[in-house]
Amino acid sequence: MVRVPEEVRQFLAGRRFVVAGVSRNSQQPANAIFRKLQSVGYDVLPVNPHAPEVEGVRCYPDVTSVPGAVDGVVVVTHPGASADIVRQSIARGVDRIWFHRSFGEGSVSNEAVRACETNDVSCIVGGCPLMYCEPVDIGHRCMRWWLDRRGRLPR
Repeated sequence: MVRVPEEVRQFLAGRRFVVAGVSRNSQQPANAIFRKLQSVGYDVLPVNPHAPEVEGVRCYPDVTSVPGAVDGVVVVTHPGASADIVRQSIARGVDRIWFHRSFGEGSVSNEAVRACETNDVSCIVGGCPLMYCEPVDIGHRCMRWWLDRRGRLPR
């Protein structure tokens, strides 16, 4: 059994998520996260300011335009856009954010993480839901193992 960090467990206890950074290119990591969360039963809404629809679902231009309650936001954007996603999330009362990162910077920026800390928003820095939503594919199990040994996953 895989140990799931408490902050990940709390994030995934939500039911309705936004994935910011989905693309018209279905091969992008944000799209894989979007599809996985959908496939395991979450209500998931895509955000991309340049696409009216992705993965056959209406896409929203920003987090503030998503209707209804949002339990968490998964940020899978360029790090330069992540602070704006955090500000949008805070403006609508979202208190859980997960910054995707495997190798390199991922979606993490110091400004975005500081904005979360300043506004009492729980933020996960590193990894992604695909490493914790069962069933976890072999590629994400291996990546989780490797990144965990490098101290790049939530603890």
